[in-house]
Amino acid sequence: MGRRRINIAIDGHSSAGKSTMAKSLAKELNYVYVDTGAMYRAATLHAMKERTVVDGVVNEVGVRAGLDRMYLSFRYNPKTEQSEIHLNGVNVEREIRSMDVAQKVSLIARVPEVRHKLVAIQQRMAEGGGVVMDGRDIGTVVIPHAELKIFMTADPETRAYRRLNELKSQGKQVSYNEVLENVLERDRIDSERAVAPLKQAEDAVVVDNSELTMEEQFNFLVNLARTRMQDQP
Repeated sequence: MGRRRINIAIDGHSSAGKSTMAKSLAKELNYVYVDTGAMYRAATLHAMKERTVVDGVVNEVGVRAGLDRMYLSFRYNPKTEQSEIHLNGVNVEREIRSMDVAQKVSLIARVPEVRHKLVAIQQRMAEGGGVVMDGRDIGTVVIPHAELKIFMTADPETRAYRRLNELKSQGKQVSYNEVLENVLERDRIDSERAVAPLKQAEDAVVVDNSELTMEEQFNFLVNLARTRMQDQP
């Protein structure tokens, strides 16, 4: 029996390694990787540029009005061998990874109209199958009929340490306590928001990677995906 191209939904907590594993899995399977987190970060950057989110206060009327002026796209960068996000034609892949954006992304993501617009885009991307998509509500809202759903998590301290190392590798100077506070706050906001809160799908495979190496995670997910692909009619 042949392997059919399936959709793979990867959800989980902030800094749990979803994007890293999703990228690696997509590359191994020759699937399309859709970084929904980058889309929400880009939407947040757009709001910041339009000054509709300032000092932790969101002007929701302004955010909604600004959506008509926001165009997001992914373009393949042969130098990095990655699809990178562009906001209104400008590559913002590096800019959206700042702590300033990270501290505001949950505030923008909970605006219903933002989520509705981005979810519609994401669902169109998944229509043909062969997609690996990661985020907070992929398996429950965006592609609830995905053939494979994974929920990734790790303890907050481990996630904060990983995020700190990532930021330092980019030359950003932040403290561990600042990063941990951001991780915990994002967990709270993501879980409590009224629209599409972070929630584990009932049929998701849970992967707690607190004590797993990258190689162990990757091998487990690849084997899981190939088995699920083989099981499809």
